[in-house]
Amino acid sequence: MKKPWVRKLLIGLGIFFGLILIANFALNIWLKTQLPDYIKKNTDYKVSYKRMDVDLMTGNIFASAIKVESKNPTNTQVIGLKGSIDTLKISRFGIFDAVFNKKISSTDLLLANPNLEITLADAVDKKTGKKKNPVSFENIRIRNGKITVFKPTKEKFLSVQNLDLIVENLETTEDVVEDKLPVVFDSYSIRGENFFFQPNKIHQLTIAKITTRDGQMSVENFYLKPLVSFDEFKKNFPNQKKLLELAIPQMNFKDIALKKNKVSLSGAHFINPRFLVYTNNAVASKKEKKPFNFDIDLKALQITNASAQLIKPDGTDLLLAKKLNLSVNDLVFNKETSSQVIPVHCSGFKFSGEDVLLAANDHIHFKNVNINPKNGSFSEIAVTNPGNKTDLKLKQIAFNINDWKIEDKKLNLDVKNVLVDGVAGVYIPSGEKAVKKKQNFAGIQFPVTIRSIQLKNSDFTLDKDNQPLSFKHLNAQISNLEIAPKSDNSGLAFKVKDYSLSSSNFSYKTKFYLMTVGNLNLAKNKALISNFAMKPLVSRAQFIKMIPVESDLYDLKFAQISAAGDWDFFSENKSIHASNVTISNANANIFRSKVPADDPKIKPLYSKMLRSINIPMFVDHLYLKNSYLEYEEDTKKSDGPGKLTFSNFNMHVQNLNSAKMKGKPTEVKIKIDCSFLNASPLSVNWNFNTADQNDRFRIAGRATGIPASSLNAFIVPYMNVSATGTIQEMLFDFKGNPKGLAGSFKLKHKDLKIALLDKQTKAKKNLLSAVANVFIKSTSDKFPESVEVEGVERDPTKSFFNMFWKGIEDGLKKTLIGESLAKTTETVKDVTKSVKDDAKSPSKTEEPPKKKGFMKGVFRKKEKSETK
Repeated sequence: MKKPWVRKLLIGLGIFFGLILIANFALNIWLKTQLPDYIKKNTDYKVSYKRMDVDLMTGNIFASAIKVESKNPTNTQVIGLKGSIDTLKISRFGIFDAVFNKKISSTDLLLANPNLEITLADAVDKKTGKKKNPVSFENIRIRNGKITVFKPTKEKFLSVQNLDLIVENLETTEDVVEDKLPVVFDSYSIRGENFFFQPNKIHQLTIAKITTRDGQMSVENFYLKPLVSFDEFKKNFPNQKKLLELAIPQMNFKDIALKKNKVSLSGAHFINPRFLVYTNNAVASKKEKKPFNFDIDLKALQITNASAQLIKPDGTDLLLAKKLNLSVNDLVFNKETSSQVIPVHCSGFKFSGEDVLLAANDHIHFKNVNINPKNGSFSEIAVTNPGNKTDLKLKQIAFNINDWKIEDKKLNLDVKNVLVDGVAGVYIPSGEKAVKKKQNFAGIQFPVTIRSIQLKNSDFTLDKDNQPLSFKHLNAQISNLEIAPKSDNSGLAFKVKDYSLSSSNFSYKTKFYLMTVGNLNLAKNKALISNFAMKPLVSRAQFIKMIPVESDLYDLKFAQISAAGDWDFFSENKSIHASNVTISNANANIFRSKVPADDPKIKPLYSKMLRSINIPMFVDHLYLKNSYLEYEEDTKKSDGPGKLTFSNFNMHVQNLNSAKMKGKPTEVKIKIDCSFLNASPLSVNWNFNTADQNDRFRIAGRATGIPASSLNAFIVPYMNVSATGTIQEMLFDFKGNPKGLAGSFKLKHKDLKIALLDKQTKAKKNLLSAVANVFIKSTSDKFPESVEVEGVERDPTKSFFNMFWKGIEDGLKKTLIGESLAKTTETVKDVTKSVKDDAKSPSKTEEPPKKKGFMKGVFRKKEKSETK
């Protein structure tokens, strides 16, 4: 017999389930007859349906032939609805939450054949904090749907046809949270056609078809197109920097997952995509940069046969590329990587392309490009410039990388080698001057090391400012190049352990000269140049017309220049230290015309010129051997140039320096031995100190056995004077500074006579010659006394040698003419004037001739006249 409490419990349960059944039956009757009116009266929508079944026990709802529309389609404060649904199934509907918490939630939602037009409501007023009633469905299924979504302004926002959708474990957030995705799910399946999405007034997205099978999504004819022309874009959207056009005929994805703040997928494959980007000169408004709090994880990404085009604001191409291919493994983009110099990480990648054009100032075309984390190559490179005649080709640029990694948000790069092969043609740098500004290298770990750089088999010309620099058979090798920023961040500095360079038929062309080298060999501690020549490109007459002020015209040849030492041309702390430099068999012609105006610039002495060199420079020994030096000069009044020659020229310079190398002496010692005028030995000792701010110097020398007739090559055309006799010995010892010089001069001569010549016929003027020779000491004493040269002032606009010549001139005058110099000058002037007057007026009474000193004409020094 059953216990009483058991009986009571069974009766209670029976009554309870009976009430549930009655309530369920009553609710279904009410839903069928009264729910549409209730919804119409208490919501913003009108709903009708053919059938509605609700199970209070399970929360399951079934409805068919549903029609819905908004009571007030113009109300933008609520979501607008219009359309029909053949079948609606809701499993485990939260009736209690819907009634008491106004929250709609369900485990499963099925919509069969929905045909809906949805108009989005205006954004929630952030001031009032009002929210729309949240809707939550764990699993959603849509079969054969046609859905169109409009913005509150009635503009079409989103649409899709023939939509089949399955989403499992769907979660949505009620508020916008910066570090969470608004929608996440575990798995999905989607199929649809004619997708449409227009997020703004500039772009529109369409997709012909999306299908999913076995976790693999396929997207056909993805097309993001601009809604405005480029001109309209620049005019109407001045703050936008880019206008995009993107067409992808086929995209495939696999295993897409959205979890909280993470998006992950694998097997992403883009086939035949076409990227087109128009760029604008707009300056984007500065906004506070927010941290990137999402994780994007792509297990495998592949792009096949892509084309890309980037267009500059003027409508020309900045980038044009065909047949681009990219594959990336384990691509990660997250908060940590976004702050680094390379914002993504990957375990490996391969990139290749054909017909790639980069068109900034220069147009650079690559026939083939191949890059991966360990090496890369660019082949058949052509460089052109529409603004000039640049036409440069490179056979190949290739590199291999030992290691690269990101540490402490910095790129650490170690390059094994770089090869540049087969450079040929002409490159003309753009005339645009780059704006100098401090550069930021915070994202790179320095130094960056390149173990080896090789340039080979190259014949090219670098033409800057119409001064082409040409290399033939150029080969170069650089070992252990280290790159680091300069101390002031104005650029990069380079440090090289070793290097070598060789070239034949090297040339450099300037406005006036063509410099050529037969063979050039340069290394870090030695240099050898063979058959150097610097030839004028213009005649002397043309040169005189082309220069605004007087200047020298050079014609130089060196058989060989060799150097040994240690120099640094690459690093920020450049320096030159040569143990010896030798110039052999030089042949130099220097021509100067006095026809152009004098150069008014102040000419520094050699000590100051060396001191002005900005880098430490020191040459232990500089030799000029077995050389020939020729100097020619003419004036408006000269009949051809005067000429001075120095043959068998040998020079030894010790301690040639810029006074900037610590621990090195600064006194420069110069020793010269040569044959003056191809006839007389000449020896010179010349000293100065580059550290001496007063630029003091001493120059002393000795010349012997100078036939006076040897001077005629210079003085006949230049001064219309010839000489005979012998200068047996000439000694000079001068000290000076930029203001002038003083010292001693000694001359020993024999049978010295001069002849004044007619400018036109070169015939001897007998009378004037006789008068001049009266005042010249034709033969010196057996032991002539030295004369003091003093008060020789320097013209600061003239060279050092002009001052030196004035010292020689002063010594010659005092030796040959002595104290009667002033009287002699006045007398010869009178004689010259008398002869000219006689020629003009033969009938005039002859006056006593006034005599003109020869030395005034020879040395062209104006003297003050004195009254007899």
